[in-house]
Amino acid sequence: MVTQVKGFANRPDNTAFTQQRLPAWQPMLSAGIVIPGFVLIGLAFIGIGVALFVTSKSIQVLEMDYTGVNQDSACYKCSDPNPETCMCQLNFTIDSLLKGPVFFYYGLSNYFQNYRRYTVSKDGDQLSGNLANFLSPSSTCSPYEYDSNTKPIVPCGSIANSKFNDTFKLYQTFNNGTKKLVPFDGKGIAWWTDYNIKYRNPSVTPLRNAFNGTVKPIFWPLPAYELDPKDPANNGFINQDFLVWMRTAALPDFRKLYRRITAPDYAQGLSPGSYMLEIEYNYPVLSFGGRKTVVFSNVSWMGGKNDFLGIAYLVIGSMCVLMSIVMLIVYAKFKFPEEE
Repeated sequence: MVTQVKGFANRPDNTAFTQQRLPAWQPMLSAGIVIPGFVLIGLAFIGIGVALFVTSKSIQVLEMDYTGVNQDSACYKCSDPNPETCMCQLNFTIDSLLKGPVFFYYGLSNYFQNYRRYTVSKDGDQLSGNLANFLSPSSTCSPYEYDSNTKPIVPCGSIANSKFNDTFKLYQTFNNGTKKLVPFDGKGIAWWTDYNIKYRNPSVTPLRNAFNGTVKPIFWPLPAYELDPKDPANNGFINQDFLVWMRTAALPDFRKLYRRITAPDYAQGLSPGSYMLEIEYNYPVLSFGGRKTVVFSNVSWMGGKNDFLGIAYLVIGSMCVLMSIVMLIVYAKFKFPEEE
């Protein structure tokens, strides 16, 4: 009797690749390879760490708190829990040239933009200009989906509703009592992908007609189509300040770019002297224990000031060199006779 062997329908082809017969190389790690390898890696990390640390130390940063917690603070009068629009002034002095280009940031602390329900509280279709979602926002925007009269909120969601709305003007002051406005440049402060791809205004002219039958976010003083009365092209969902705010921060203490200082008179930076920052104080933070700061800073090839990155490279590099020394000692003391 002949036994018939049944084939396997899913059996792979009899090739070197499918049957895993390709030639392979496996490194034979020895002390002569590992120890020098650790030394080279450690030295490379130390070199990179020194470069990063020195560069970070060369970046100039001027940071000032304007929350108004203390009674002697310039903005104390504005820290009322239910304030009207309040104006306050921060006077400060720059001792040496703050080299340009100078970037101006606002900072918030104890603000958890990374909270999941906050992060997803927006309507992506609405923000991409889909008119159908203007009148029927996504449920992910709850509780800022409709107002008390059941009118749809545009843009909806917690992120948009909590948009930062303090405003700033910078003046250089002189001994004779005069002051000179330092122009801010607000163009191109958002990510290119956000401005050109992710967020789009509806193709309706004028833009305000696209918002018929909707209401602005509860805490906004102006609707989206009037965010920048001076520049019609900077309104709606492609407003630069709106785009910067909508890119949520990963940590509870963060800062976001507000403006650049690039005017010809200040192209080299902010010269030594006295300055006054005029603040329109609108954004409440004391209710959740937050703080507000403003930051003037320049940048380098590695970005903004970040001592941690350089220190991290130095620590890892030093550990690699230390481990190579330890391995060398152990190898010299306990190596096998045949390895001599």
